[in-house]
Amino acid sequence: MAAIYFISDIHLGLQDEGEERRKLEGLRRLFAALREGDSLYMLGDVFDYWMEFRHVIPKGFTGFFCLLLELSNRGVRVTYLPGNHDFYLGSFFDRELGVRTIDTVDGPLSFEFEGRRFIVAHGDGLGEGDGGYKFFARFVRNRFNLGLLTGFHPDLAVGLMKWLSRLSRTHKPQSRVMETDRLLEYALSLERQQEFDYFLCGHNHSGGKKELRRKGAYYVNLGSWIEGGTPYGVFEHGVFQLKES
Repeated sequence: MAAIYFISDIHLGLQDEGEERRKLEGLRRLFAALREGDSLYMLGDVFDYWMEFRHVIPKGFTGFFCLLLELSNRGVRVTYLPGNHDFYLGSFFDRELGVRTIDTVDGPLSFEFEGRRFIVAHGDGLGEGDGGYKFFARFVRNRFNLGLLTGFHPDLAVGLMKWLSRLSRTHKPQSRVMETDRLLEYALSLERQQEFDYFLCGHNHSGGKKELRRKGAYYVNLGSWIEGGTPYGVFEHGVFQLKES
């Protein structure tokens, strides 16, 4: 039986060399467990910053790219949703690595698997409030502004992306309870509009699983890899679990 795996908030490129090796090794262990016919959904902030140019790919992530390509070549379907740190993915992942990228500007992605409905998103900009971030995101994701950015020398543009990444992290509310409540409230409001079995997200780095009002419907946050853990979610044999690689 095929399985679906979910990861989020790896933030590759954020930490020191030792932590980056730890995260890459965790990804290597996780990817080795996936089989032909399985699926992997990466729900944003896989990179701490990402800027794609027409002829240049930022250095520092070659090991991860090799893991993704090997995964695709094994017959694993990989889908990448953008987050607030890797919001513009371009065409590199599709064309070079066989990774499907999804633009979630119009809302979360919904799909069915083995009779269960999944709704997945990174989590940034969902729900009520946080108007400052929503304005920031519209400004940064504007195609005209992105076009200007890609016209800069890559060293300058990547430096600007790193600065924007730090700005995004500084702006994020310090209260994880508040952020968790915001995404949980969004899941509850979504539940009133449509039926689903799992709403999965990341973004606030607060991993956990909570049953919603309808029995059998769950809010799931995948957590973060930047605090020593390697969390992921997997749905297999009709059961969803949060695990560590």
